[in-house]
Amino acid sequence: MIYWKIFLAFFIPGIVGYGGGPASIPLVENEVVDRYEWLSIQEFSEVLALGNALPGPIATKMAGYIGFHQGGVIGAIVGVFATVAPSLILMIVLLSILYKFKDSPKVKRMTLLIRPTIAVLLGVMAYQFFQTSYEGAGWLQTAFLVGVSLLLLEKWKVHPAFVIIGALGYGAMFLG
Repeated sequence: MIYWKIFLAFFIPGIVGYGGGPASIPLVENEVVDRYEWLSIQEFSEVLALGNALPGPIATKMAGYIGFHQGGVIGAIVGVFATVAPSLILMIVLLSILYKFKDSPKVKRMTLLIRPTIAVLLGVMAYQFFQTSYEGAGWLQTAFLVGVSLLLLEKWKVHPAFVIIGALGYGAMFLG
């Protein structure tokens, strides 16, 4: 029963909390402090401060912590899943609608208009990555990592996850 309560405590704010994590904080507080009385206001404030101090979405960090506090590891998993479930469900529904109408001229035109925007955004992101890498590691290290990554991805068809892990390992060993 505790897992169902954890699920509801984070799923309901996820559905009605328009505006993301910060907008759903009062709703989560209502569930955890007032409704289920798992935390006091002081404890909730401390969890909120901890969540703000760590990188990433605040709602999932709070759900993981409070879920773990109430139901252990499974409670943490249930809390995090309940937080992301509304977005996940909406995304699946919208993608199924888009897939249903994929041959529509309007959808094709929309896709054609979105592609250049995505290309520009990816180009800006790649430039910022290169600039940060150049400033942090120098041009020689950056060129080496780009060259090796390109060979691994294109010539030897290594999975991108392994290339990223390798680059992280290289950075930790030689650049850290």
